[in-house]
Amino acid sequence: MRNRTLITILTITACAFLFVVVPALTFAAEEGEQGASMMSWVWKIVNFAILVFALVYFLAKPIKEHLRLRRELIEKSIKEGQEAKALAAKALAEVEERLKLKDNEVAAIISSAVESGEREKARLIEEGEKLKVKIIEHAKTNIDFEVKKAKEAIQAEAVDASIKLAEEKIKARMTPQEQERLLKESISLIEGKN
Repeated sequence: MRNRTLITILTITACAFLFVVVPALTFAAEEGEQGASMMSWVWKIVNFAILVFALVYFLAKPIKEHLRLRRELIEKSIKEGQEAKALAAKALAEVEERLKLKDNEVAAIISSAVESGEREKARLIEEGEKLKVKIIEHAKTNIDFEVKKAKEAIQAEAVDASIKLAEEKIKARMTPQEQERLLKESISLIEGKN
């Protein structure tokens, strides 16, 4: 691990050196003041190399740690996402199963309600028939009673009419002598019982 870090630092420093030194040398060669400007470029390059080395030395570990933590966080997030997806799929399957059961329950409830309705309908029809028979019997009883009452009224009227007719016939036939004779017979009958 340490060797790898050292190789990384040296590679970064060499690349930085090449990117800075080659253009600087080219630029310095064109100007003609090679001695003075070359030294200033060498110090700039050394200064830059020290800066790069310091940055790599002090920031390599925190950056690596940050990247490692970030990688672990991403892996953990991916794993949690996969677990959440699996749980969601399982929950979906359970919900679909419950929905199937609910559909079956709804069908059973509807079937039960239809059967109950049919039984209630049959019971109501049966009660209606019984009530119809009772009403017919009650009506027959009332009719018979009214017919008997009417017959009795007609008989009473017939009796009254017969009595009146008989009275009128008797009155028409009855003479005062006949009335006196009947009166005497009645008195003698009453006296004879005493």
